[in-house]
Amino acid sequence: MAQLSDDVFAAGEAPMTIEQAVGFLLARVADAPEIEQVGLHEADGRILAQDVTAARCLPGFDNCAVDGYAARFADLALHGDSVLKIGARAAAGRPLERLAPGPADFAGAAVRIFTGAAMPDGFDTAFMQEDCRRLEGGEVVLPAGLKRFANVRRRGEDVATGDVALKAGRRLRPEDLALAAALGLPTLPLRRRVTAALFSTGDELASPGERLGPGGAYDANRFMLAALLRRQGVEVSDLGVLPDERRVIAAALREAAGAHDLVLSSGGVSVGEEDHVRAAILERGSLDFWRLAVKPGRPLAMGVLDGTPFVGLPGNPVAAFIGFIFVARALVAALGGAVFEPPRFARAVAGFSYKKKPGRREFVRVSLVDDGSGLPRAEKYPLDGAAALTSLTRTQGLVALPEALREVAPGDVVSFVDYDLIR
Repeated sequence: MAQLSDDVFAAGEAPMTIEQAVGFLLARVADAPEIEQVGLHEADGRILAQDVTAARCLPGFDNCAVDGYAARFADLALHGDSVLKIGARAAAGRPLERLAPGPADFAGAAVRIFTGAAMPDGFDTAFMQEDCRRLEGGEVVLPAGLKRFANVRRRGEDVATGDVALKAGRRLRPEDLALAAALGLPTLPLRRRVTAALFSTGDELASPGERLGPGGAYDANRFMLAALLRRQGVEVSDLGVLPDERRVIAAALREAAGAHDLVLSSGGVSVGEEDHVRAAILERGSLDFWRLAVKPGRPLAMGVLDGTPFVGLPGNPVAAFIGFIFVARALVAALGGAVFEPPRFARAVAGFSYKKKPGRREFVRVSLVDDGSGLPRAEKYPLDGAAALTSLTRTQGLVALPEALREVAPGDVVSFVDYDLIR
C-alpha cells in the first residue's frame, strides 16, 4: 500500500479548479507497486502494470480477407479481364491443395482461396468470389481494376514484432484482451486491485431494510459510492454506518487504514459537536479541507490516516457524485497505477436559461433531445438541488458551465458529458 506523508494534501485555502485538484493529486500520490500475473478471463477492467511488447506480429503471415480467388498481380492482364486456370485450393489452417497440373509454384494460375487462408508464396492479390466468373474448363475470369495487395491482410500490418501493443497504466477492455490473446499471451502483468474502506456516520442513518428511528433517514450515498468505486475496479469493504461516538469511529478508522489503500466517507466531516470524524483522523494523521470552485460539490476533505489517504466527500448525493467523478476518481487511478482519463465532453445546444456566479464551474443535470437540427438539445432537470437524487436518475448527463460564464440562453452551445462515460 502507498504510504503518504501527513502533509501531502496541504493545498492552501484558495479555491481550486477541478484541473488544479486533479493535477495536485496525480503529482503527489504514487501507485502501489504490487504486480500480479492474471489470466485473460479475469483481466477485464484491471490496470496493466507493464507495457506489452509483441513477441510476434499480427497477422503472422499474409492471408486472404475474402472468399474468392488469389493471383499474382504480375499474371493479370494490363487491360481488361484476366482468365486464369485454377491450379490449387487454399483454406484457413489447411495446406495448399493442388487441383491441376502446372508449375510447382502455380505461376500463371489462380488459387481458389477462403477467408483467413495463407496467401501462397508469390500471390499478392485476392478477388471476391462474387466479382468472378467460373468457366467450365476449370478457369476463372478475374475482373480488371484491382490494385496489388487488394483484399490481402499483410503480415505485421496490425502489430509488428517489437511494437508496444498495450501501454502500462491502461484499464483493460474486452478488445484489449482480444489483442493479448491474439499475441498468444495467456496472462498479463496487472496492478493489484486498489482496496477501499467505505463508511457513513450518523445516529440518524440506517441501512435499507433496517428500522428507521425518529428523524431517521436511509443511507444512500454509501451504496452509490460503493458502486462507483467498484466500477473503477476497486475492492470495497463496506463498514456500514458508524455511530456518532468518537471512540468507535477512531477505532474503526485505524483498523480500516491499516488494511486498505483508501478510506472514503461522505458527510459528517466538519467542526460540529457531533462531527467526530475530523477529530478521530487528527488523532493519527492530518485533515485538509479543500475548497473547489465547483457547484455542487465545493467542500472536499482530504486527509492521511496512518499513511493511508482519506477522502471525505460532501453529504448531499449530487455533490458527492460530482466530487467522486471529477476528483476522487483521479486519486483512485493514481493509487492503482492507472492513466487517469478526464471526462470527454461533447457539444450540445442549451434548451434552457440559466444564470450563475462567475469564478466557479457549475454542473447542470440535463437530458438530451434530438430534434434533427444538428447538435442535440440539452434540457435542464427542473430540480437542481444537491440533494435531489432524481436529478441524477432521470437525466443523461451533465452540462459543464465554465468559471467565467455568467449566463446561458437557449441556443447557446454548451459542453455535455454522458454519465456512462464518467462512471
